[in-house]
Amino acid sequence: MKITREEVRNVARLARLDLSADEEAAFAADLDQILTYVEMLDELDTGAVEPTAHVVELETPYRDDEVTNQPDADTLLAGAPARDGTHLKVPKIIE
Repeated sequence: MKITREEVRNVARLARLDLSADEEAAFAADLDQILTYVEMLDELDTGAVEPTAHVVELETPYRDDEVTNQPDADTLLAGAPARDGTHLKVPKIIE
């Protein structure tokens, strides 16, 4: 067994988990199976494989930065209590 119950107990303590003895044994067995499976990857010859961040080519889509919904000032200011042309009128707060 590659993962001991003591190692599982230590990780559980770090994660503040209170595991029973049965749970420790189950986690040790599960983690051992996971590591055994991962070790199979060591058998693969990856010498000719270039390092990559993604397995498929990703393209960043670009588009022109154009306004497609031009705002209409009269529509936007229709509900304003007071306005001066295309500007809102607000009370003076600084004397």
